[in-house]
Amino acid sequence: MKVLIVTGIFPPDIGGPATYVPLMARSLLGRGHEVRVITTSEPGHLGCDDPFPFAVTRVPRRQPITTRTARLAGHIFREAVHADLVFAVGMHVEAALGARLARRPLVAKLVGDLAWERARARGWTDDGFERFQAVRQRPRVEALKRLRAWPLRRAEVVIVPSRYLGRVVTSWGVPEERCRVVYNAATPPTQLRDPVVPRAGTALRILTVGRLVPWKRIDVLIRAIREVPGARLDVVGDGPCRARWETEARAIGIGERVRFHGTLRTAALRTLMRQHDVFALASTYEGLPHVVLEAMQEGLAIVATRVGGTPELVQDGETGLLVEPREGDFVRALDRLRREPQLRRRVVTQAAAAIEERFSVRVMVDQTEEILKSVIDPRVVASGWLEPVESAG
Repeated sequence: MKVLIVTGIFPPDIGGPATYVPLMARSLLGRGHEVRVITTSEPGHLGCDDPFPFAVTRVPRRQPITTRTARLAGHIFREAVHADLVFAVGMHVEAALGARLARRPLVAKLVGDLAWERARARGWTDDGFERFQAVRQRPRVEALKRLRAWPLRRAEVVIVPSRYLGRVVTSWGVPEERCRVVYNAATPPTQLRDPVVPRAGTALRILTVGRLVPWKRIDVLIRAIREVPGARLDVVGDGPCRARWETEARAIGIGERVRFHGTLRTAALRTLMRQHDVFALASTYEGLPHVVLEAMQEGLAIVATRVGGTPELVQDGETGLLVEPREGDFVRALDRLRREPQLRRRVVTQAAAAIEERFSVRVMVDQTEEILKSVIDPRVVASGWLEPVESAG
């Protein structure tokens, strides 16, 4: 099988696709498939001597969007004619155009709604994720909605990381039978950790990671740790809300207990994780939070909001604690972990077992490879392991 992978983010960029694409490409290569990658890149990365065992074509990212779209679609077309299929991890419109010109099947992987994220970032809507899907928006936003759905409707298969997001995608007009759920995987840590659970009452070291945007609700965590004796919070990530949340921490008198690190590379983040006891996520929306998988693998107890695809990853009371995105709920959950070290040990141990069974790299690659094969060989049926999207409730 010859696979052309299209992505908007690739090393030395950081982020989910920049981790996923090299991992998937190497895995497919190791199973005997041919792999090529097309990506957009910053000017300083265009001349990279890529240390990968597969070919990488880089297209300049910083150019007018119409020019970039045309150039990228052209590159995809020229490469796709030599491939069996196009696997789009990003840049879905360009991938759909190139695949259509080359008359090659398209598989698209989707992890969120770019129309919603862009509309929120530009101040075009104040709606939360679910309301945004249901309510008609202003014309320019409706145009964004149509644009993000167009390539997915033309894909042979759309891969999503949770049944929750699968149900959203089918509401955009993607037939249920063409939507496949493949959970994200936790990449193995560079250093195995045997979690040491402190005695009851020891102050918690709490970590949260994400873009500092309104729906991540870091402010809820800041106010919550004020009520948990001795708790300290480290915040990794950057974004438009950072200055406001730093100011809030100082204003309520806990500036010395909250530290903002900015963006960290993967190795530095993993090192920081090993210095903490609890990973907290206060988002009001998540497709499937990959960083929670990484935290589980590093031996942190999880406290996360019961939203989006997170409950498919965290089982309340078993592999972590699920709460509502309210200050009081986080206070009670964090204080419970502080007072009950055996609860922390149990959720950490059971989370490690869940990763091995459901969220390992092997499982993710097995399922993805089966899907890719199925679109070029009708004898392959990629459904034996799949839970139907419509069956989740």
